[in-house]
Amino acid sequence: MTAWTDATDGKPVVRERGRRRGTVLTSVAVLLAAGIAGHRLIPNVRGMGSLIDTAVPYAVLVLPPLLLAALLRRSRAALAAVGLPAAVWTVLVGLPWLPVGGGGPVQFRVASQNLMAGNPEPLSTVTALLRGGPDLVALEEIGDDDRAAVADALRAGYPYRAGVSTVGLWSRFPIREEVGVDTGLGWTRALRAVVSVPGGDVAVYVVHLGSARAGATGLRDRGVRMLADRVRRDPAPQLIVLGDLNTAPTDRIIGPLTSQLADAQAQAGTGPGFTWPARLPLTRPDQVLYRGLTAAAAGTVRTPASDHRAVTAGFRR
Repeated sequence: MTAWTDATDGKPVVRERGRRRGTVLTSVAVLLAAGIAGHRLIPNVRGMGSLIDTAVPYAVLVLPPLLLAALLRRSRAALAAVGLPAAVWTVLVGLPWLPVGGGGPVQFRVASQNLMAGNPEPLSTVTALLRGGPDLVALEEIGDDDRAAVADALRAGYPYRAGVSTVGLWSRFPIREEVGVDTGLGWTRALRAVVSVPGGDVAVYVVHLGSARAGATGLRDRGVRMLADRVRRDPAPQLIVLGDLNTAPTDRIIGPLTSQLADAQAQAGTGPGFTWPARLPLTRPDQVLYRGLTAAAAGTVRTPASDHRAVTAGFRR
């Protein structure tokens, strides 16, 4: 707070710069809290709503600078206000990163990997993926040049296979049915298979939805809706969706799926389970969603050569 003498009448004049700056910081903190809490109310014009939804976890990075500024200004109001977005972020983003279930016996394990088109070492990627001992292996973006080599590498341990275009499923257990699934791409890049896991059948979807970029999410959005409708009509009581859905768990667009299916990472994993880009993951487009089962474990695997990390989960009936 700075005081000086007015040039006209000699009376002291007080400029409350510190208080005003504290008011600005308080306003910023309140607006940040409102943005975190109401991000899904922001109109999704040209995919900007989806982009904001995906970025919500990173709102936490704004909190340290706000806290430091409040301390430097010695503003009690600003310090208290910074606690508001911190609390909102913790409840809406941080706590869901803690498992609410998990543990106990595992009857079978699944793994899903976007192999990456043009992968220079696809066999290295697959070999690393298999170290966790999955019983079902889903692969997306299998290149034409890699298809035979990948199939040879998996044949001995996974005698049962279903595949369509660039996605495939390999299983230790018998696959009784398989069919392609339309997700609105104009070509089939998803499949549904019925796998006879211990204790009975499970319907397994392997999916690679359309890409999403800022201002261009229509193809992905349509794919989510079509997949959600297909899952809604699926009579299988036990069902798993594996693959690269090109949408983050915080994105409103995934709602039609997550309203029907549980997220294995949220139920039995720890942390956000980010998978892309592999070197420094910032989001999780790769998903394991399910119903009618119990998720006992979930996580990610850093595999070489791909631009995605793999997702894994362990289930019991």
